[in-house]
Amino acid sequence: MARTPSTMQELGTSAPTFTLPEPRTGKTIQLSDFQGSPLLVVFACNHCPFVIHIIDAFQDFASEYQARGLSIVMINANDVEHYPDDSPEKMISFAESHGLSFHYLYDESQQVAKQYRAACTPDFFLYDERHVLVYRGQFDAARPGNEQPVNGVDLREASDALLQGAAITMDQTPSLGCNIKWKAGNEPDYF
Repeated sequence: MARTPSTMQELGTSAPTFTLPEPRTGKTIQLSDFQGSPLLVVFACNHCPFVIHIIDAFQDFASEYQARGLSIVMINANDVEHYPDDSPEKMISFAESHGLSFHYLYDESQQVAKQYRAACTPDFFLYDERHVLVYRGQFDAARPGNEQPVNGVDLREASDALLQGAAITMDQTPSLGCNIKWKAGNEPDYF
């Protein structure tokens, strides 16, 4: 597991489009499905200890903020040939065992992850209703073994400000997690 920080994509950039399958439902989900809604895009996977460390608190966050109008999608872009625990079938089990209330999408080509400049799991990208990036960074300071509370304080503050129409702090801390497991020869130029 390589401890990798997020790339901290430039604020104000537009959300790249995506059209990805949702293994649980068999449906295809695309960015335009969330038109006019603030959107949180999270890159994650099933086996990463950083994701496992926060997933239940993140689901609590998701339930609360979806009820307030925030749309959420989680995307797995890992190489499942070399990391079979992240396969679409295992994604279904992971989503069900953690009661995920949002779409968990599979980016087999890894092109969506590259367009978002995603680097780690988990990696968070918060967009306003026009899908302009307003926050990228950590859920909170909790990491496996560091004794920090898993409470989502950083993402909650940004989401609260967004939903209240208030200014979001520019002082944003990168997320930290396992690197996305790129297919051989498919590593992005920013990684």
